[in-house]
Amino acid sequence: MQLTKHIALAGALALIPALGLAQEATQAAAEAAEAVEEAAAIIEKGDVAWMMTASLLVLFMIVPGLALFYGGLVRAKNMLSVLMQCTVVASMVMVIWVLWGYSFAFGGSTSPFWGGTAKLFLAGVTPDSTAATFSDGIVLPEYVFIAFQMTFAAITPALIVGGFAERIKFSAVLLFSALWVTFVYFPVAHMVWDAAGLIFNWGAIGFAGGTVVHINAGVAALVAAIVIGPRVGYGKDNMAPHSMTLTMVGAGMLWVGWFGFNAGSNLEATSGATLAMINTFVATAAAVLAWCLIEAVSRGKASGLGAASGIVAGLVAIPPACGTVGPVGAIVLGAVASAACYFFCSTVKHAFGYDDSLDVFGIHGIGGIVGAIGTGILTAPWLGGTGAEDFSIAAQTWIQIKAVLVTIAWCGIVSLVILYVVKAITGLRVRDEEEREGLDLTSHGERAYSY
Repeated sequence: MQLTKHIALAGALALIPALGLAQEATQAAAEAAEAVEEAAAIIEKGDVAWMMTASLLVLFMIVPGLALFYGGLVRAKNMLSVLMQCTVVASMVMVIWVLWGYSFAFGGSTSPFWGGTAKLFLAGVTPDSTAATFSDGIVLPEYVFIAFQMTFAAITPALIVGGFAERIKFSAVLLFSALWVTFVYFPVAHMVWDAAGLIFNWGAIGFAGGTVVHINAGVAALVAAIVIGPRVGYGKDNMAPHSMTLTMVGAGMLWVGWFGFNAGSNLEATSGATLAMINTFVATAAAVLAWCLIEAVSRGKASGLGAASGIVAGLVAIPPACGTVGPVGAIVLGAVASAACYFFCSTVKHAFGYDDSLDVFGIHGIGGIVGAIGTGILTAPWLGGTGAEDFSIAAQTWIQIKAVLVTIAWCGIVSLVILYVVKAITGLRVRDEEEREGLDLTSHGERAYSY
C-alpha cells in the first residue's frame, strides 16, 4: 500500500513540468490570438480624417445650408423663425442622440425594431472603443461613427420644418421633434442600418438614407401640413419666396454638404466613396437640367426656384443608390426623380389643396420614394450597377418597395399620433393675428431685417 502511494506521488511530480508547459502553451496561444485580433482591427488615420470631415459637411448642410434654403423660401416676416427652428431643432436632437438616440438606433439589441438601452448616455463608449466599417479588419473610433450618425439624426426633423413653416408654435416644433426622433427616426434608422434591423435583413439597399431621412421627413411633413391646416390666406395672398438669392445660396451649400452625406456613408475613404461622390455630382446636375427643361417647355421660362428645387430633388433621389449604381444610372435616376417631384409640387399639391409650405413631401418624400425604388432597378450590373451577376431586378425592387411601405406606414401613423399629443400639450398653431404679423416678432421678438 505504501509503495503504491510513493508511485502515485512520483507520477504526480513527473507531471508538473508537463502541466507547466501546457499552461505556457495555452498562454502563448491566447496571446497570439489576441495579437491576431489586434492586428485585424486596424484604424486608418485617413478613414478617421475623412469621416470627421464628412460629419462636418453634413452639419454644414443644416446650418447654414438648410436654414438659408428654407429661410429664402418663406416671406420676410418669417425668415428668422425658420432659421431658429432649423438651428434649435438640430441642436436639441444632437443632445438627445447622445442621451438615448444612439442606443435606440445602434445599441446592440437583437430586436428588428430598436437598438435597446445598453448604450444610454453612451455607456461603455470610450476613445478606445470602435465601430466596424465595411472592409474586413478596418474599424473606426466609435465616437466618429456616433458623430456622423448624429448629424443625420439632426437634419431629418429640421427638414420637416418646411412642411408647416410660417404657422406653427415654436414650442410645438421642439416637442414634436423630440418625440418624432424618439419614436420614428431612431426605430427606422435601426431597421434600415443596423445588422439586426428588419429592413436590413430583407436585403434592402439604403446606402445613405433614402428611407431613413427623406421618405421619413417627407411623410411626416405631409401629415403635419394636413393636421395643422393651411396658412392664413393660402391660395389668395402672395406667398412667393422673399429671397431667391438666399435660397440659391442655401441650395448650393446643400449640394456641397451632401458629399459628406453620401460619400461619407461609405464609412471609409475607398473606391466606394468615389462612386458615391461622382453619382452625387451627376444625379444632381441631371435633376437641375430636367426641372429647367420641364419649366421651359410648360411655362416658357426656366426659373431660379426651379433650378434650386432641381438641386434638392437630385440630392434627395441619389442617396439610397449612390453606392451601387453607375454614373449613367445616376443621371437617369436624377432626371426621373426631378420630373416626378415637379409633377407633385406643381399639380398634385394644388389638386388636393394641402399646404406643404416648402414642398417637403413633394421633393423629399417623392424624390426619396423614386430613389429607393429606382435603386432596385439601376443596381443591376447590366445597367452599370454593382450588383452580382445573378442580380434580380424584380426581387430587389420588391424588397425596396417593401422598405418604402414600412417606412411610410410607420412614419405616417406614429407622426399622426405625435401631432395630436403635441396639440393636447402645447397646441400646434399660433393665433391668426400672430401669423399675419409674422413669427419673427411674435415668436422670437426680433426681425430678420431692419425696415
